[in-house]
Amino acid sequence: MYLEHFGLSEVPFRITPHTDFFFAGANRGATLEALMYAITHDEGIVKVSGEVGSGKTMLCRVLMERLPASVSIVYLANPSLARDDILYAIADELQLEIPEHTRLSAMLRVLQNHLIELYAGGRQVVVLIDEAHAMPAETLEEIRLLSNLESNRHKLMQLVLFGQPELNDVLGRADMRQLKERITHNFALEPLVREDIADYLDFRMRAAGYKGPNVFAPAAIREIAGAARGLTRRVNILADKALLAAYSENTHQITAKHVRAAVADSEFGSMPGSGRPAWLAGGALLLVLLLAASAWFVAKQSEISATPVMAAKPEQTTATLPISPPTTESAALPAATTETPARDTTAATAPTDKPASTSGATTALPQATVASAAPPVPQLAAPLVPAAWQKLPQAVQQRLIEHQQWFEQAPDDRWFVQILGTDSSQARRIESLLTRADTLLDPAKLRVYFVPMQGSERMGVIYGDYSSRAAASEAMKALPAELRLYRPYPRQVIKLR
Repeated sequence: MYLEHFGLSEVPFRITPHTDFFFAGANRGATLEALMYAITHDEGIVKVSGEVGSGKTMLCRVLMERLPASVSIVYLANPSLARDDILYAIADELQLEIPEHTRLSAMLRVLQNHLIELYAGGRQVVVLIDEAHAMPAETLEEIRLLSNLESNRHKLMQLVLFGQPELNDVLGRADMRQLKERITHNFALEPLVREDIADYLDFRMRAAGYKGPNVFAPAAIREIAGAARGLTRRVNILADKALLAAYSENTHQITAKHVRAAVADSEFGSMPGSGRPAWLAGGALLLVLLLAASAWFVAKQSEISATPVMAAKPEQTTATLPISPPTTESAALPAATTETPARDTTAATAPTDKPASTSGATTALPQATVASAAPPVPQLAAPLVPAAWQKLPQAVQQRLIEHQQWFEQAPDDRWFVQILGTDSSQARRIESLLTRADTLLDPAKLRVYFVPMQGSERMGVIYGDYSSRAAASEAMKALPAELRLYRPYPRQVIKLR
């Protein structure tokens, strides 16, 4: 809504990677150059670590664009790959056909022969592995074995691991010692300091077409720096919301007030040192966004209350009582039945031969109250929703239930398309993907799985149910381009058991 107001040609602060907006400051450009040199001139494994939202995926995407044309790139974005899945995924990226049920040793031989052919043709293969910290131990061991593939004189495959700082902890384990010793270069993406953030904000604005004086006041930059903790993803979120707030006030200067409202509206919490109550700042942003909406939408939209406009999540529009029933309602029902016993004889509608103990539970309250309390709901919800799911968004919980029903009946040899693999901390990302994918795919075939693993809880978004790997691969190729950016791959049901 604010593009024309600020003279922008596109949104400057998207959270999805856009390589035209790569910021070379804060040592990012130097890290990119060092990465390119290490990949093209060295034969060891390269590791890049950084906090969530520090720009690892952006760096990886820019690296893919700037590597020489003689480099064949394999990008693996799904950390939940099993040991043999990673070989199939690499083969798919290299357009190498490997029959189903091929033994690991045979797969490695086929892959090595293909790599030798590529090397003889003057091509280098680089495998970029994102979210490596979340990979199973056996998959990391397979990566070590892949680093052994070589010709008489040279390595046939260059491996680059991208991961959160937890990757260092994983590599520090005794069973990971051999893999750690293969790593010859370590790069770390450090958080941005305040001066870097000021340069970053100005760079992104001008990359999006802005031509005026600096938009963000020094006080606003201080507020962003304090709340974002140097993470570019947080900076983008806060800057985008602050621009919207300024637009709603018809001003071209971003002030500390705009940023405080953006901080209060963001899930990563209040800005350190802010003396204003969160509800006050949140109310300010609520008013700001309502004003912006009124400037953009038709007058009919003013009938919508402020709270639904701002606070409603996609899952709140669906029937989710069986998933997470309010505890206050379930607790109120027994109290009502004990306080109004006299109403059994006047309000009961059950047959007279029915035991009083069974009719009283439904007649103690007026009909409308019984409907709102929904006595059967707590009894049904408990077995359906494990405790580990309760922290997840309700829309994600519903998909997990649907997946479990399918999963219990699906044979081990069935196949599906894995669109996204991550951990439970990224549940909101999964929710966002589901909301978008529902408009692009058949929602009945879209599912979410949850697999507890040692030290983490793996989650993923999957699609379809196919009889063979070939059928799943064809379905994968037919996915909308927007979803193919997630680098989906075919996977077998047995791998989730």
